[in-house]
Amino acid sequence: LKMQWNIAANLPGQNGNPSVGFAGPVTGNDKGVFIVGGGANFPDSFPWQGGKKKYYNEVYLFHCKKDQLKLVTQKFVLPESIAYPACSPTANGIFYAGGENENGISAKAWLMQWDAKTKKIIFKNLPQLPVPVSNAAATRIGNLVFVAGGETPTDASAQWVCIDLKNIEKGWKPLTNIPHPVSHTVLAALNENQIMLAGGRKKNSNGISDLYHDVYLYDISKNEWQQKASLPYSLSAGTGVSINKDEMVIFGGDRGNTFHEVEKTIAAIKNENDESKKQSLILQKNNLLSTHPGFSKEILHYAISSGKWDTIGEIPFATPVTTTAVEWGSCILIPSGEIKAGVRSPHILQVSF
Repeated sequence: LKMQWNIAANLPGQNGNPSVGFAGPVTGNDKGVFIVGGGANFPDSFPWQGGKKKYYNEVYLFHCKKDQLKLVTQKFVLPESIAYPACSPTANGIFYAGGENENGISAKAWLMQWDAKTKKIIFKNLPQLPVPVSNAAATRIGNLVFVAGGETPTDASAQWVCIDLKNIEKGWKPLTNIPHPVSHTVLAALNENQIMLAGGRKKNSNGISDLYHDVYLYDISKNEWQQKASLPYSLSAGTGVSINKDEMVIFGGDRGNTFHEVEKTIAAIKNENDESKKQSLILQKNNLLSTHPGFSKEILHYAISSGKWDTIGEIPFATPVTTTAVEWGSCILIPSGEIKAGVRSPHILQVSF
């Protein structure tokens, strides 16, 4: 697979300053527009310097002109600030659900629709998710939207539910749970009957997360999961899409080495009573975060026919995680996201196969 990468656009800044970007934005495309909204960042200082995470409700809308994204200057906002929801474009608009903001984890679900006549974004309330979750994943087949896993305040969920956008009054239908609880996973519908779930992680009460390289294929007609060839390494918070009806491509992700070291150091800080040792551990943790190397640049490919994962290239930019890859015509857009601990990207990356 030959790939061509470029920066399709940059998010606009505020008050004359360049944008620092957002992790966990609401994103998707609808009726010829591409939308990036919400998300979270640290506008003042890094978290290990005492910086406070800020959640946003601003929406940036782009028209596509000759494969170029052109920002619409009109101002739009989400119904409320939100970051890290599960997102998926649908034929009825952009679906997003769950996520978090200043008030904690949300169960709310929405359809965001572009009305070209009135030049407005319409928000339709959908039934709430059965379990409030952040960092869940979503995909769709026809009128059905599927949501997988997600983080709860204490751990992760194994929920696997779907809603029919033509019969929303029926609400969410529970399906066979994912084989294990998971958040930050990559989910993609390969064809009309199969959905692939790859990697992810699960936070635990001891502060040390489980990191996964497991891959599962869900069969819609049988309502069952089947384990497939594992990823070459544990991977979470990456982005991915399906191509050619039976293949999946994953762009980067977090292999979790620094993530785990930070978790272990935080756990050690909690258990340390000696004040000087505690301060030394805090410095160690801050150093791990401030020198974060960034995330995996590898692009992984899986085909049902071969049943294995291959590395097919590298991302030529800093890899964004905690965002959603969106198919746009013949290319894929990866907007904003986190590129290092506490650091976001203002770029909308574009890749064409």
